[in-house]
Amino acid sequence: MKIVVIGGSGRIGERLVRNLRQEDFRVFEASPTFGVDTVTRVGLAEALADAEVVVDVSNSPSLDGEAALRFFETSGRNLLAAGRAAGVRHHVVLSIVGVDGLLSSDYFRAKKIQEELVRDSGIPFTIVRSTQFFEFIADVVQDGTAREIPISPALVQPIAGEDVADTLADAVFSDPFNAAVEVAGPERFRMDEVATEIATAYEDGRRIVADVHARYFGAELAERSLLPGAGAHIASLRFDDWLRDSLQPAWAAKAAN
Repeated sequence: MKIVVIGGSGRIGERLVRNLRQEDFRVFEASPTFGVDTVTRVGLAEALADAEVVVDVSNSPSLDGEAALRFFETSGRNLLAAGRAAGVRHHVVLSIVGVDGLLSSDYFRAKKIQEELVRDSGIPFTIVRSTQFFEFIADVVQDGTAREIPISPALVQPIAGEDVADTLADAVFSDPFNAAVEVAGPERFRMDEVATEIATAYEDGRRIVADVHARYFGAELAERSLLPGAGAHIASLRFDDWLRDSLQPAWAAKAAN
């Protein structure tokens, strides 16, 4: 079975490709890095030739709302058209828990459009909606430049990227669900609390400030905007274990110096 991973050079894509190759499947990494561009269609038909499953974990190069709208609509249409032409039997796409309630944000509207294109494509599909990645929250903290970083205190149930990749691999091995499924981490926190723990662990002297008006991809969050529903699949890796594991390379680098 040939599986094409769109966004195969990204954070989730790399993990997914590694997982799938352990099962001895033919896995094709597709991204501009590998000469496949879903926006311009360069290399797309060739990548999907003889593919049975396509997994789309790509993301817009820009998180700006208008740019994201253009990316997800154009990329989605091109990818699905190429999938129909190639006879793809299962289209799996990674999306976001809570997207339906956050459509005031152009980014979330773009992800919703992507989902709707998949639903209307005629190709059997599975939409995997994930909560926030631990890695994403860590990036927000480490990439900030201000002495104080305002972050929403909304409730979150974050998940490790490795657990997201495992869930996507399970979807590949399963029959199409033809609906959305949710996956979340095992613990519930306030987002600013997670950010504070990450900043402390990395010895970052900046202060995390809980701000109910802080924007998340351009949306102002209600307390439960990002929480999964009752039927979500719950992953196993806990935040403290992920944080300890993620710090090990940094500690090793310090010891070497």
